[in-house]
Amino acid sequence: MAEVLEAKSATEVGEITKNAGSSLVVIHFMAPWAPQCEVMNDVMAELAKEFLQVKFLKVEAEAVPQVSAQHEISAVPTFIFIKNGKQIDRLDGANAPELNKKVQHHASSLASPPPQPTAAPVKEDLNERLKKLMNHAPCMLFMKGTPDEPRCGFSKQMITILKEQNASFSTFNILTDNDVRQGLKKLSDWPTYPQLYINGELIGGLDIVKEMQESGDLADMLPKAVSLNDRLKALINKSPIMLFMKGDRTTPRCGFSKTMIGILNNTSMEYNTFDILQDEEVRQGLKKYSDWPTYPQLYVKGELIGGLDIVNELKESDELENVLRGS
Repeated sequence: MAEVLEAKSATEVGEITKNAGSSLVVIHFMAPWAPQCEVMNDVMAELAKEFLQVKFLKVEAEAVPQVSAQHEISAVPTFIFIKNGKQIDRLDGANAPELNKKVQHHASSLASPPPQPTAAPVKEDLNERLKKLMNHAPCMLFMKGTPDEPRCGFSKQMITILKEQNASFSTFNILTDNDVRQGLKKLSDWPTYPQLYINGELIGGLDIVKEMQESGDLADMLPKAVSLNDRLKALINKSPIMLFMKGDRTTPRCGFSKTMIGILNNTSMEYNTFDILQDEEVRQGLKKYSDWPTYPQLYVKGELIGGLDIVNELKESDELENVLRGS
């Protein structure tokens, strides 16, 4: 059965594109925290079943910065089309119909016979896609633009209200996907944007949200955002020994993290890890919180021990086990 491949390093990306030869390779530069990317992964999985001669590859953009820079990836999702090791096309944004169209176009020029035309699979489960998006977070806002760059006055006002309420929420930019933009209006029977959902249920648009804010009902319904410092404190104290690293203990994403894992694995102590590549807010915030500019960072009982150099010194002086025990 056809499947979407996943590369976790620049080397893996290079090997896959090289071994593909003259076959078409479609690379999805994604981020695990973006709901648009999750939806487009499903779209690629359907396309992979139809276009068996095409290699579909997903890669976390931040995990391969050199490859992302090479292809000028500035936002996710972005799709790069490669043949014979060279980029021949690209698609920016979560545009499922356009992705289907480009794959069909480039796949038809391959030496192997083109697939028989079928109905575009990307539209057959639109309601399922919409339901997944509506439930992606406890509080989900469908808007024009992004929280940092709203593209209409109503969306801007909605963002202001949610921030004033200290709400924890995620957003979807309906300008990046016309299927979602039109389909959600029908599914929710609500003709305009923005639209606010809590626990998968439509609350309404800006007027209703304003009324609920004035009556005091909104504050009780919204999930509250945890301050960054509180998040960091909770993460640091999640385990007596916490390692903040690039990747995880089974798949380190940098040499320093890999070396740190090797050192800790040679001790008798249990420890937990946090992949800072999965959360940019934690990645940047912890550097300021701890006043330590690099990763990995090792914490014992909530206190920063340091990075790889310090841990190496503790290992060489036979002090590491005692430090890890907090003694």
